[in-house]
This record gives sequence, C-alpha cells and structure tokens, in this order.
Amino acid sequence: MRCPFCGNVDTQVKDSRPAEDNVAIRRRRFCPACGGRFTTYERVQLRDLVVVKTSGRREDFDRDKMARSIRIAMQKRPVEPERIEQMISGIVRRLESTGETDIPSKMIGEIVMEALSRIDNVAYVRFASVYKNFQDADDFDKFVSELRPGAAND
Repeated sequence: MRCPFCGNVDTQVKDSRPAEDNVAIRRRRFCPACGGRFTTYERVQLRDLVVVKTSGRREDFDRDKMARSIRIAMQKRPVEPERIEQMISGIVRRLESTGETDIPSKMIGEIVMEALSRIDNVAYVRFASVYKNFQDADDFDKFVSELRPGAAND
C-alpha cells in the first residue's frame, strides 16, 4: 500500500481488525520512510456497479459519494457513526445482490431514502429535499404531511 504522505510503496501493517459489522477489515499502517500513520479498509466487492443517471449518462458506482450524501443528511443527528456505516454497507450489499451491474440512480435514491426513513426522519427529509429537488416550502410541507400518522386518511 502506497503511503499517502510520501508515496513510499513499502508500508507496514501495525494492526488489523474487523470493522463495519465484520464486512470490512480495518488496517492501521505505518510508513517507515516518513513516519506517517494511516488507516485503510478492505471490503468485498461482488461486482463492479454502474450507475445509470436519468439523463442516460453512465458512471461507476462510488460508495464514498453515496456515503457523503448520507452523512450530510445525518449531520448533527443523534445517530452513532457505526450505525450509519452499517446502513451504508447494507445498501451496497443490497445493490450488489440485485444481480444487475447497471443500477438506475432512481433505484439507489429510493433505497437510501427507505434506509434513512427507518433510522431518522429528519435525515430522511433532508435527503429527500435534495433527491426530489424541492423548490419551495410547500414541497417540504407536502412531503412532511405525508409522514405524519393519519395523513393517508385525510
């Protein structure tokens, strides 16, 4: 593993342990050339996924990009980072287990929203506001009113 600080290719593993509910391995590494310390994660990747955007454009699935958007929605919410990481890993496993390599971006957004709705309603609304492209307060009001119990009876 190349050192991110000096580029040395001869780094040493100081500690390895399971991470993310045993679906990844966390490795603490040390660079003897510059003394830098850093962490790497190894995950199983069942297949290379390609995201098909609504415009028809295709791009490689980026777990980190999805994780960033979820973490932004979860900012300052009382949810443990481990639980967020488990949710992200679960979403990726679900996408990989579809058997398809081409995944519509709409499907990814729906799966993320479903997962967020089970963990935190505020994060769910935050994510939905970007995903569904809310334009004004009325869009928020309509969406939130659908979340309230008994809203289906109105």
